[in-house]
Amino acid sequence: MLTDAGGTGEPIVLLHGLMGSGRTWRRQVPWLREFGQVSVVDAEGHRGARDSRAVPTTDDFVDDLVEVLGEGGPATVIGHSMGGLHAWCLAARRPDLVRALVIEDMAPDFRGLTSAPWAATIEAWPQPFPDDDAVRAYFGDVAGQYFLDSFERRDDGWWLHGDVATFRAIADEWGRRDFWSEWSAVRAPVLLIEAEHSVTPSGQMARMHALHPESTHVRIAGAGHLVHDDRPEDYRRVVTEFLRAR
Repeated sequence: MLTDAGGTGEPIVLLHGLMGSGRTWRRQVPWLREFGQVSVVDAEGHRGARDSRAVPTTDDFVDDLVEVLGEGGPATVIGHSMGGLHAWCLAARRPDLVRALVIEDMAPDFRGLTSAPWAATIEAWPQPFPDDDAVRAYFGDVAGQYFLDSFERRDDGWWLHGDVATFRAIADEWGRRDFWSEWSAVRAPVLLIEAEHSVTPSGQMARMHALHPESTHVRIAGAGHLVHDDRPEDYRRVVTEFLRAR
């Protein structure tokens, strides 16, 4: 689902990470409006998005992006984690739809890794969380805000906004399949943002940079996986420099 977030000019499309939502970008939207017309996408299987498939694949997510972006001109696509993967797979399939890419803390090859440990952790969460403070106390300020922007608020508190089985199936595809060929097909300029405390396999984002002549690779000191919220000033600085250079 595509939502207009305001601004005018060239389109900028924001893609969230796994178990996130379009609302996780709300602290970045105001300054991104300086660079164009901003839209956010809620991916299938997440709150606010249509759920037409039991287990959406990466190719399915890209199909959805082609459908919602196909009528407009080329966009700058900014993706965090899962959204970064979808962004470069879109650029590989439909280069006419992508002007430039910002990829935050995502890599092409997680083969052999399994989602079983974190899925078990999620299933053990003490839901519902009764209030905002309980969410932040459990996850910490940065991840807590991410989930407050994503969770479903019910009468009895905050609940996960999708099925654990669906989230696990999305991640499990990454454990069986690599996306190097899609990365190699990207021709748009790219900003690669890697967290110091990244979830990506070591060295892969540097290799992505080496394989792409029009890429810039920036490693953000002290940042965890949620770079845009963990180190917002650094994130804004490097993205602003990239967008101004376009």
